[in-house]
Amino acid sequence: MKNVTRRNFIKNSAAALAGAGVVSTLQRSVRSQVVGANDRIRVAIVGVKKQGVEHIGYFGQIPGVQVAALCDADTFFLDREVKKLRDRNVKVDTYVDYRDLMDDKNIDAVVLPVPDHWHGLMTVWACQAGKHVYVEKPASYNIWEGRKMVEAARKYNRIVCVGSQERSDTGLLAFAEHFKKGTLGKVQYARAVSYGIRTSIGKVNGPQPIPETCDYNLFQGPASMTPLMRENLHYDWHWCWPTGTGEIGNLGGHVLDDVRWIVGLSGLPRRVISLGGRFGYDDDGETPNTQIAFYDYEEIPVVYEVRGLPIKKGDNWTDQYRGIRFGIIIQCENGYFAGGRGGGWTYDNDGNKMDQFPGDGGGTHHINFIEAIRSGKPEDLRADISEGHLSAALCHMANISYRLGKRQSVEEIRSTIAENEMLKETFDRTLAHLEANGVDLAGNPVTIGPTLNWNDRSERFENDYSDWANMLLSRNYREPFVVPEKV
Repeated sequence: MKNVTRRNFIKNSAAALAGAGVVSTLQRSVRSQVVGANDRIRVAIVGVKKQGVEHIGYFGQIPGVQVAALCDADTFFLDREVKKLRDRNVKVDTYVDYRDLMDDKNIDAVVLPVPDHWHGLMTVWACQAGKHVYVEKPASYNIWEGRKMVEAARKYNRIVCVGSQERSDTGLLAFAEHFKKGTLGKVQYARAVSYGIRTSIGKVNGPQPIPETCDYNLFQGPASMTPLMRENLHYDWHWCWPTGTGEIGNLGGHVLDDVRWIVGLSGLPRRVISLGGRFGYDDDGETPNTQIAFYDYEEIPVVYEVRGLPIKKGDNWTDQYRGIRFGIIIQCENGYFAGGRGGGWTYDNDGNKMDQFPGDGGGTHHINFIEAIRSGKPEDLRADISEGHLSAALCHMANISYRLGKRQSVEEIRSTIAENEMLKETFDRTLAHLEANGVDLAGNPVTIGPTLNWNDRSERFENDYSDWANMLLSRNYREPFVVPEKV
């Protein structure tokens, strides 16, 4: 393995950003640097296995933007994408170590489609190095570092956008404005669902070889340097706690954000409880593939559901709820909205369609990031890091409850949630779903976590289980990949 040491690239004084992307004086600090409207913005894409490839395409098509560098700890993917670009006569600089990229003063912004456990540190480092950031959802790997990301963005006056593309979807934008008019009446509750088939990631009986092209030390970064105990290094990190946040972070990061945004839930809920498990196969995944999270907001209750199994055993299709497999349902007095990326419909309380809000998938989200860089105003972002932090925190709160939980029988769980009609109804539907997939809950019981109380001012849990829960607000970082207390 390559020996990695910390570089002293995080500077308190100004970094003079050379090249055509920055209008600033060399004497001023990074706080005052603003990209001019007629200048080219040089972007680096970090992580180019899959999502990063899409970002190369998105940003490469925006006028005045140049994809100037690529970075990946695995040279297989790095070399692959460099060749594609060179075949089109496009030259880019390449980096394996993200810290070397931070030293490149010609780069104005970084795009971070990287594993969850890298989101916080890469964002903080970029802000300290004077670079703007587009970071994928969930914004953070844990709640504490999400707050540090917000602090870094504000301290260094950087534009930090979260990849919550639904906030740029024309249909959802139109419905958000329609919702504010109150024609559907008072909102009663909201649901978010992610129903999609996830197959087993396999089960190994010992440490697995690391791909020769990958610097595993850099891949692990803030996570512990432990042997690889799954078949595939890439992507399946989502389902392992040291690097991922499970499906609730992966897909819930989108739909829970949609609920917060459209309903106008500015803070975090007073209480949260989560239950679920990993059902249908025995593999090396650690995160649940079936999960329910209940959020007790002062304004309304919110429920999120993950289902990773098909509609029934042996099928290749998934369940739906009110016609939605991936999206949100906002129930109001006079009807409800059901939709997601690509828009949706409003319905009356008998299920009859009323108004359609056709969407486009949020294709202008990347443009919005660039426009905010040019204006220098975080408020111009549709998905500022301050919003991304709160939406990611919803995912983390549910995972913390789940990870502190214990396996119980169906009867015990029903007794625990008996007074929560919304959660009880959701649990009963989930039981029917698991039964249709032949899941033996006697042999593999559901895990139910404790109800955790949240203090929104301190961003900490309080009362019962708070000592344990607060331990999971952050993590033990591995030197030198440490998110600093003072950014």
